[in-house]
Amino acid sequence: QVQLVESGGGLVQAGGSLRLSCAASVRTLSTYARGWFRQAPGKEREFVAAIIWSGGMTYYTDSVKGRFTISRDNAKNTVYLQMNSLEPEDTAVYYCAAGRPGGPYHSYSNYDYWGQGTQVTVAS
Repeated sequence: QVQLVESGGGLVQAGGSLRLSCAASVRTLSTYARGWFRQAPGKEREFVAAIIWSGGMTYYTDSVKGRFTISRDNAKNTVYLQMNSLEPEDTAVYYCAAGRPGGPYHSYSNYDYWGQGTQVTVAS
């Protein structure tokens, strides 16, 4: 059974930083695309970033470009989301996901496995 386990959320002041982690329970996910999505209260889940495990190509939504960085650790089968210059608008539950390597990476429907979510709250 595939499990994705997120950690690293919390409360931070605007302008601060957090790093989210997402560990996968099975090695076969190394062939997948790994993504981060977020969902704020009353809003739909939205794409944040994705990384293609093989080759390391990365993709970001426009609102986080230059502030967030997605990366991976092959040995630990873990993907990270480094979030800098956080804004109150970044407040949401953040979910990691694993999906088909061919994309489309921004689409919720591309992803087969999801973590339980971790809360990120940015205070103004």
